[in-house]
Parts: sequence; C-alpha cells; structure tokens
Amino acid sequence: MIPGSPAAAPLPESEHRRQLRRAIIASTVGTTIEWYDFFLYSIVTGLVFAKLFFPHSDPLTGTLEAFGVYAVGFAARPVGAAIFGHWGDRMGRKSALIATLVLMGLGTCLVALVPTYARIGIWGAALLTFLRFVQGVGVGGEWGGSVLLAMEWARTSKHRGFVASWPQFGVPAGLFLANLAVLVCSWAAGAAFLTWGWRIPFLISIVLVGIGLWIRLGIEETPTFRRLVEEERVEKAPALEVIRRQPKEIILTALARMAEQAPFYIFTAFVFAYGTGALGVSRDLLLVAVLCASLVSFFTIPYAGHLSDRFGRKRVYMIGAAMTGVYGVIYFALLNTGSIALVFLAIILSLIPHDVLYGPQAALIAESFTGRLRYSGASLGYQLSSVIAGGPAPLIATWLYARTHSGYAVAGFIVFCACVSLAATAALRDYTNKDISEEYAHTHDAVPGTQRGVTVEG
Repeated sequence: MIPGSPAAAPLPESEHRRQLRRAIIASTVGTTIEWYDFFLYSIVTGLVFAKLFFPHSDPLTGTLEAFGVYAVGFAARPVGAAIFGHWGDRMGRKSALIATLVLMGLGTCLVALVPTYARIGIWGAALLTFLRFVQGVGVGGEWGGSVLLAMEWARTSKHRGFVASWPQFGVPAGLFLANLAVLVCSWAAGAAFLTWGWRIPFLISIVLVGIGLWIRLGIEETPTFRRLVEEERVEKAPALEVIRRQPKEIILTALARMAEQAPFYIFTAFVFAYGTGALGVSRDLLLVAVLCASLVSFFTIPYAGHLSDRFGRKRVYMIGAAMTGVYGVIYFALLNTGSIALVFLAIILSLIPHDVLYGPQAALIAESFTGRLRYSGASLGYQLSSVIAGGPAPLIATWLYARTHSGYAVAGFIVFCACVSLAATAALRDYTNKDISEEYAHTHDAVPGTQRGVTVEG
C-alpha cells in the first residue's frame, strides 16, 4: 500500500475530463516511445543483425539465429508483466509506468553501442541478447499500466473500448517512427548503413524517453487505484492471486491474441527477411510500405475500439480474427506475384485485419480481470501470448519457408492462429458497456469480508 496516498475524492466533471485527456495522452505517447524501441529492434534484426553478429552462417541460418535473439525479448515480456503487474497493483499505475519507460529506453540506447562480431566475436550477440531481454521486461510491464491509466479514468462504460484503444495507438505510431528513423538513416548513410547508420535510430531513443518521462510525471494516479488504497483493499501478492483466482482468464486472453500477435510480426518483421531474400525487393521499398501501413492503423485502431463499444467487444474481435485468417492467404498470394505494386498493396492492407482485433483488445482483456488484480492479470494474459505467438512467429515463419520454400506454409500458420483465437474469444465473458466496478463473482472469495457491489472504480 502507498503511505499517504490521497483519498479518491470525487472530482468535478470538468477536472475529471481534463485528467482523462491527460491520461490518454500520457498513455499514448508513452506506448509510442516504448513500441518505437521494440519495433526498431525488430526491423533491424531482419536487415542488419544476421550480417553483423552472425557473419559465418549462411544467410538463412544467420536469419534464424538473429530471430532467435529477437525472440528473447518476447520470452522476457511475461517476466516484466509479473514484476510490474505486482508493482502496479501494489504501488500504483503511474510509478510502474515511469519505471518501464526508463528501463526500455536505456536498453534500447545501449544496443547502439554494442560492438559487432568483427570486434568482439560472439560476445556481441551475447550483449544483444541481454539488452533484448531488458527491452522485453520493460515492454512486458508497459502495456497493462498504459491501458489501465486511460481506461480507469473513463467515468462511464459506454466509451471504454474507444478510450482503451488509444494506448494501442502507440503500436502503429511506434512502428511508423521506427520505420521512418531506419529509412532516413538508410538514405543518409547509404553504403555505410551497415557500418554506423543502423545505430543512430537506437541513440535517438534517449531523447524520446526524456519527452515521455516529462509527460508521465505530470499525471495523477487513477481513481480506481486511489479508491483501493483508501479502502485498504490493495492485494499483497496480486500476481500470485490472479493466477490462483483467474487462471482461465489469463489462458484465454493469451490464446485470444494468437490471431493478432503472430501475424503482426510476420507482417512487420519477417517480411523484411522474406522480401529482401525470397522476393529480391529492396530494403527501402519494404520500409516505406510498412510505414504506410502503420499510417492506416492510425485510423483503424481507434475506430475498431469505437465499433466494439457499439456492437460488442467479442463480436468485433472475432470478426477481426476471421479476417486475419483469410487475409493471410491473400497476403502471400500478392507478395508472390513479385509485382512491386502488389507487394506494396499487400503490405499496406496487412495491418487492417490486425487493427480490427487490436482496437477492442485492450478493453476485452482488461475487463476480464477484477479491479484489484487488473494490472497483473491483464499484463500476464497479454504478455503470455508473446511467448507462444509473437516471439516465435518470425522464427516459425522462417523455418516453414526453409522447409517448404513456399509462403503459403506461413499463410497456413496464420490461419491456424486465427482458429485458436476464435475458439478462445468465444469462451471469454463479454463486459461491453457493463459495470466492472464490482468484485467479480469468481474472485469474490479472495477478499475476506468484502461485499459484492463495493465500488472500486472512479
């Protein structure tokens, strides 16, 4: 519990709206910076790391080894979810988010300073692996806090999906900035891109982290957490408690993300290795195409969140899962034509089915967990999918292509992920436009002496 935390006194409507706006801005800007850091590594992995840190492998093996290091960041994300989920449910959303931003920023900036294989041999890859783990821990704790910071300031349930979608907006924004930074440095450095040009975008991260910290230090703690402190209902071991009380929700939310998580990293990371290697497409064309796709997501993600408020979280999400499965086949059909125009079109359209999932996803997952365990539960469910879907996806895609020499094998993997998500989402409860301030019935016995109906939301 936080000594001296202010009581959750009701705020005037005008002040509440001001705090909601500030929370949304702080969440969105913070997640943009964190995802810039994370995606930057993803982009450079397919373009640079195999050549500089695994030079004695053949191109395909080097790519597999580079994506193996890349996957370490995803394996670390549940660790970050447990650490910062505990912190956020015990000490508050704000302090946890400041810590994740600093950790992620330092990890990213230091990647720019790692010597290559030519300088220190395999130790370069070892340092990359460690820093990728640090990045993963930071991102693992970031998402849950950012979503709750925005969502828990929403006074009514009618716009909860739309409000919670704004931290998700940080994904295309971060993807856009990361691709833009690499593209500009690629143009500026030219042939020297592999020598020093790739390092510049990583160094820029420290400036972005400073901006993010300035914004986050100026926000207030959410009404939900302040009310929990006031009523002395902060859980002592929230991560353990949510595993004990809501394991079904953790597993189902992780599986529900399969159709969003795995295809996304195929569309935004594996495509660089596939495009430059199998298709012979230029690096800059792929960067521009992914950059344009991220611009489309600026609109489709919040709009999908809005649609989930109107038509139901589960319904919109399941439509998105079905769309992703179908588009996975179309995507590789377009890529395999070899036509520059169709390759460009395939990449631009690739994130739209993903966005139909990603817009309502934050509210769908966060609403599944009771208030005092929400940071831990939502973070664990969300980040567990990183281990089973996001991290292995480029590795699985590379392996499937190596075995079959066909992009349609990768498309089959996307279809499989879509089917898993459809089944898992169907089994989740739908809390669209419902009051989530009460202690959930299936966790009621975890709080001795509390009564059903006690308000914990602002």
